[in-house]
Amino acid sequence: MTDAKYIQIRRILIWILALNWGVALAKIIYGHITNSLAMFADGLHSLSDGSSNIIGLIGITVACRPKDVGHPYGHRKYETLASMAIALVLFLIAFNVMKESVHRLIHRHLINPEANVFSFIVMGITLSVNIGVMIYEYRKGKELKSDFLVADSMHTFSDIFASLSVIVSLICVQMGIPIVDVIAGIIISLLIGYVGFDITKHSSRVLCDYAVIDAQNIKDSLADMHEIIGCHRIRTRGRPDDIHIDLHITVDKDMPVGKAHDLSTAIEKLLREKFPGVTDVMVHIEPA
Repeated sequence: MTDAKYIQIRRILIWILALNWGVALAKIIYGHITNSLAMFADGLHSLSDGSSNIIGLIGITVACRPKDVGHPYGHRKYETLASMAIALVLFLIAFNVMKESVHRLIHRHLINPEANVFSFIVMGITLSVNIGVMIYEYRKGKELKSDFLVADSMHTFSDIFASLSVIVSLICVQMGIPIVDVIAGIIISLLIGYVGFDITKHSSRVLCDYAVIDAQNIKDSLADMHEIIGCHRIRTRGRPDDIHIDLHITVDKDMPVGKAHDLSTAIEKLLREKFPGVTDVMVHIEPA
């Protein structure tokens, strides 16, 4: 990760951190005042956004370090590891919200939320902020090829649905159906858990060296190189912005070493141009 890219990501995370904590405090404080479990849970969800931003800042700081003797492939997976930390925070929040929701369902006398005009104003403002943050962070994540920004934007995306369910629950409270507030809390907890699962699934693929590029696509890319007789043992791994390719090719057994080296260099150049994000290509040449 270049210094310029790191500076951009860090600046984005600092601004989003301030917005997320402002949104979280508004919902937590007013949710506590009005005894609205749905609003309070949504505030905790937003607070976890801020916590994930801090985790991201730490993870990206480590990820941008250059390669060294102990880390010959670099440190970029630390950013993916930070994404896994976000998922862990989400699972914990989902569990606590679900536990409180079930507790209130069992003890119905605890269900006494209040809904007024200020409740709708708070939710309207925070919903608008969440939508703006999610769109901006997702676009920047794709632009900068940052796993963390994309994962964090999906976290914020779940906030939008959670906030919509809170607004619905507030309407139901005004209509005299307060139990919907608890039901909304359960829905939010399930939504938070699903987002955590989705982040875990994508991050674990990187950490477990899941194939990034289909082997057949690499073979097709080399089809016009007539010096290559065969291509096998193709392996790919890494993140979208840090892809490593290993492959074996067979050539004429009488090919000079110098020509074989030039062919290897040409293969590396072609694959880097064909597949954006490729940072390393290891070509093993064998006699046919």
